[in-house]
Amino acid sequence: PFVCVCMLLASIPTPQTPISRAPLRPLHPVSAGHPTCGQQDAFHAFHPDLDFVRKFLKPLLIGELAPEEPSQDRGKNSEIIEDFRALRKTAEDMNLFKPNHLFFLLLVAHIIAMESIAWFTIFYFGNGWIPTLVTAFVLATSQAQAGWLQHDYGHLSVYKKSRWNHIVHKFIIGHLKGASANWWNHRHFQHHAKPNIFHKDPDVKMLHVFVLGKWQPIEYGKKKLKYLPYNHQHEYFFLIGPPLLIPMYFQYQIIMTMIVRKDWVDLAWAISYYTRFFITYIPFYGVLGALVFLNFIRFLESHWFVWVTQMNHIVMEIDCESYRDWFSSQLVATCNVEQSFFNDWFSGHLNFQIEHHLFPTMPRHNLYKIAPLVKSLCAKHGIEYQEKPLLQALLDIIRSLKKSGQLWLDAYLHK
Repeated sequence: PFVCVCMLLASIPTPQTPISRAPLRPLHPVSAGHPTCGQQDAFHAFHPDLDFVRKFLKPLLIGELAPEEPSQDRGKNSEIIEDFRALRKTAEDMNLFKPNHLFFLLLVAHIIAMESIAWFTIFYFGNGWIPTLVTAFVLATSQAQAGWLQHDYGHLSVYKKSRWNHIVHKFIIGHLKGASANWWNHRHFQHHAKPNIFHKDPDVKMLHVFVLGKWQPIEYGKKKLKYLPYNHQHEYFFLIGPPLLIPMYFQYQIIMTMIVRKDWVDLAWAISYYTRFFITYIPFYGVLGALVFLNFIRFLESHWFVWVTQMNHIVMEIDCESYRDWFSSQLVATCNVEQSFFNDWFSGHLNFQIEHHLFPTMPRHNLYKIAPLVKSLCAKHGIEYQEKPLLQALLDIIRSLKKSGQLWLDAYLHK
């Protein structure tokens, strides 16, 4: 499975940490095929069927590093690790990994209902400005909600069998959104394995457009790197961030990735989306008008997506790898937004970002149930558990960009 490969790649020593040449001692037969102690929590987080994925790991087993050899996994807080594993066992005993299939069926139904309402609006009221704008907002809402729903299936949190999750995932992200399941998996599982870690999390790779956190802007400033006036990034964010991410960057990257990697299955699913869209709306707008209409919908959806996804991450610690335990590494990179019916729906339950990162295969409708136990564990070990109102979370994005921009300017001018 892809996640196994991601974990293995993430554990490869960097040039700053040379590979030890010391002899390896064999694993005990009972543990053969199991991840190492430091990787165990990440391994469990991503794989609901451990016995199945161990079949793929056994041929890769070469041994275990001798206890006297240096390791990035040693020196971690063993008490936090044990407490988190106990918490996961509690979640399993509470059946919090068991999905409510009616919940997900209703999500699919409300997406299909919005698609139907959008078509009926244009069919009945015509293609004037007001019906067009109403339809665009309805379709943008449908796209955003389909985005949250494909996220559930991509994380294998709906069906017991991974195969069925993958099949439905391809249908939702491909036929309902025109995107690629494999492209999403490739990006998203790297993000979950190493959130907010430079050179490992693709979501903080900003192509020199923004500088994030504290370390990066200071490094750019010291090296006199000025691709853009970063002290104004909190202002130009409104022009090139939310408006352009999906209609320009993601849309181009998804299509090119499917073609370059010859991912013909995902490409066929994506073509089915575009075919359905143009057959539906070309009769009302013509070819050029339908293209403009599609990109306007992407433009609206992009705002929704960027604000929701960044309010949980960009405001948190963004730095180089520090080799924390699983629990601590997720807490420093994520924060929550207060629960309400609207916040849950608006964010696809990603307002429980902390719990989602700790238990990515847990169905989203159960995240609120484990939250009090996560808070208690944080309080026990003195780890900050951040939760804030929705408006504050959105404003913190701008504050964070402004703070990083000022750090860059200070380093650029004075260091």
